[in-house]
Amino acid sequence: MHGDTQLIATIAISLAAAFAGGLVAARLGLPTIVGYLLAGVAVGPFTPGFDADAELATQLAEIGVILLMFGVGMHFSVDDLLSVRGIAVPGALGQITVATLLGMGVAWVWGWPPGEGFVFGSRSPSPARSCCCGPWRSAEGSRPRKAASRSAGSWSRTS
Repeated sequence: MHGDTQLIATIAISLAAAFAGGLVAARLGLPTIVGYLLAGVAVGPFTPGFDADAELATQLAEIGVILLMFGVGMHFSVDDLLSVRGIAVPGALGQITVATLLGMGVAWVWGWPPGEGFVFGSRSPSPARSCCCGPWRSAEGSRPRKAASRSAGSWSRTS
């Protein structure tokens, strides 16, 4: 394909696959992110069928992350953050500590020096924070404290 049609095809097919995957995941009661991930696998280079241009898809993914972070910034509220500090600060510190230690342990098993293990372990929690904390706000609208305590409470009752 020519450059212009490759861009349009990559965007159109990727969005259609993401929409279909998200819809199926939602109907199955799964988070829509699961459908989006499966759509990415479906249009990726390691599955048969449509093969999106990897370099172009990477650039589009970077633009998507920029837009995602912009959206997070638009909805950021210092008042909401301060209202959940009693839950958020200890939870975040605990998660960061455990993830860093686990990452350092994995790095130690791989034979990495302690300094590199610390860097590896300390970077591990970053994606988990956005995946774990994002649903709290959307689950309860503008009441993050109630959503956080409800999420933690339902987790502890089911485990």
